[in-house]
Amino acid sequence: MTNRQPSAPPARAGDAGRPLLQVRALNAWYGDAHILFDLGFEVARGEVLALTGRNGAGKSTTLKSLIGLVARMRGDVAFDGVPIAGLPAHRIARLGLGYVPEDRRVFSELTVLENLETGRQPARAGLPAWTVERLFDMFPNLAAMPRRRGEHMSGGEQQMLSLARTLMGNPRLVLLDEPSEGVAPLIVEQMAQAVSDMKRQGLSVLLSEQNERFVARVADRALRLEQGRIVAA
Repeated sequence: MTNRQPSAPPARAGDAGRPLLQVRALNAWYGDAHILFDLGFEVARGEVLALTGRNGAGKSTTLKSLIGLVARMRGDVAFDGVPIAGLPAHRIARLGLGYVPEDRRVFSELTVLENLETGRQPARAGLPAWTVERLFDMFPNLAAMPRRRGEHMSGGEQQMLSLARTLMGNPRLVLLDEPSEGVAPLIVEQMAQAVSDMKRQGLSVLLSEQNERFVARVADRALRLEQGRIVAA
């Protein structure tokens, strides 16, 4: 049997009005612990949607479920009309869904340039291509250290590198987990500017964030989670 890669359907009249991401009745478990309860929301094309709430509310689990990193989940998830629930993470990423984890996970023994190359994917139709040069313009800190290894970078620099590596995959939607967590105020400002730049380039962003000032600056809408449920919008 041939294991075929799912692909986005060809552009049609009316696609511009269809949400890029549609989530229905999303549930997730870690072992026997039920974490997410029937979440439902949509992300429009070019929109920044924030998931807010305290630690343990289910924000990060939501992003991990969407990208295929939660083993036990149930629900309907469509990305640009393609069902993706249950697909492995690498196949979801190839469709154009990027993920920036809270714990960064840069390759510690690789340089900045080598880390960026690991994320490279072809450009997507209808969106400008992300290149090393464009990303160095966005993150001057990285431009100043192209050959520095990940293990010798600060937490904030690693956060920028993690986002830049994801953008090298030319995603259409970025799942961005707690970008302001544990980094200096100057880095928080640069991350907020990066999210605004991404939106101007036509990307959609689903953001998990506790920092209300950060959310107010970059997000079009926000959903508040408590104990795995959406309680306010």
